[in-house]
This record gives sequence, C-alpha cells and structure tokens, in this order.
Amino acid sequence: MSEPALQSGRILSPVRDLGRAVVFLGQALSRMRFRSGTLGETLRQTYFIGVRSLVIIMTCGFFVGLVLTLQTYDTLTRFGAGDAVSTVLALSLFRELGPVLTAILFAGRAGTSVTAEIGLMKATEQLDALELMAIDPMERIVQPRLLAGLIAVPVLTLIFNMMALAGGVAYSVFLMGIDPNVFWGTMQNNVELGRDFGAGMAKSVAFGGLAAWLAVYFGWTCRPTGEGVALATTQTVIATAISVLLLDFVLSALML
Repeated sequence: MSEPALQSGRILSPVRDLGRAVVFLGQALSRMRFRSGTLGETLRQTYFIGVRSLVIIMTCGFFVGLVLTLQTYDTLTRFGAGDAVSTVLALSLFRELGPVLTAILFAGRAGTSVTAEIGLMKATEQLDALELMAIDPMERIVQPRLLAGLIAVPVLTLIFNMMALAGGVAYSVFLMGIDPNVFWGTMQNNVELGRDFGAGMAKSVAFGGLAAWLAVYFGWTCRPTGEGVALATTQTVIATAISVLLLDFVLSALML
C-alpha cells in the first residue's frame, strides 16, 4: 500500500470510529423502553458505577482542593489578594475542574468496569443468548448503563466539589489562619449560583452521558477475546479523557 493511502487511512479511521459510535448511540436511544424492571436495573447500575466510585472521588476531591488552595493562596498573596482565594477556588471547581476531573476519574474507575463487563458478555456469548431468548440486549444491557452514567456523574461532581471545598477550608482556614467568615463571605459575593455552579452541573450531565456512551460502545464493539477486552478498556479511558476535554472547551466557549 502506498504512503498516501496509509496516511489517508490513519486520518479517516477516527472519523469512521466516530461515525460508528454515533450510529450505535442512535440505535441505543431508538430502542429504549421503560418497563417495570428498567428502574430497578438502572438503580443497580447507578450503585455499581456511582456509589462504588465514591472513595476515589472523595479522596481525589479533597487533595485537589488542598493543592489548588495552596498554589492559589501562594500566588494571590504576592499581589495582596490572599482573601480572594475562596473565590478562585470555587470558580475553578464549579466551572471546570469539578466536572472534568470527575468525568475522567469516572472513566478510569467505572467506565473501564462497564467496558470490561460488556466485553466479557460478548466474549462468552451472553449477548447472543439474550437475543435467542427474545430479550433486546440494547434495552437490557445498554440502556441502564447509559441512564446510570447520566445520574451518577452529576452527583459525583457535587460530592467532588464539596470535598475540594473541604480541602480548601482545611488549608486556608486551619493552616493559614484566614477568617472563615471572610472565606465564605467572599465566595458568596463573587460566585453566582446559576452562571457558575449551574453551568458546571450542566457540564457534568453532558460528561456523564458521554463517558457512559463511550464505555458501553467500546465494550459492545470490542473483539471477543481477552486481548480485545483489554484494548477496549484502554480505549475507553483515552477516548473519554480526550472527548471530555474537547467538549469542555466547546461548552465553556458557548456558556461564556
């Protein structure tokens, strides 16, 4: 094969993959059905990918807030604006860091689990068995995990922000001696609920749907081998991280 053809193949391959993913999402949405057992399975998946991610979300959130406050306070004190540390912390978390980091952590912990689970179902022919029993795999396997991602990521983002703020308080108030009334008062005066906090939560919903979609897609389309499942989990993390950052830029540009 000639060199131009190889280069063309490398360029078109991601476009083809994106097209397949969009077609898969369209099929999944068109075949959604809300039956009696849908709520129970969705809640079970929400627990599996959401509640079980709490430890890493809470731990990372606290230390992100701690480090962000440390660096911000050190910079602001050079300009005599150390009291504004709470404003910078809150705006950074609510607008950007909270939704983005939560989605990436979600992909690394829960997204890979979903991909591996569906990939193993495919490798052991469980998906084919569902079709033989006249059960739609899209409805039984894909739908609950997509809905669970939409529910879990915004809640995890809220918890991440709370823990990060706790880390910021631990450093600025208890270690640096900033008056807590000044800390919270400055934040309340400069952070808008709808524009700042609400925008971040809207992002988290979009990121949750995106992360769940990619996790399910790579599991659904992986090769039914151990190597194929391992490759799919890696692709889930990489694709989700890149897609979240790209979507974050687009949403931030539209919102601002």
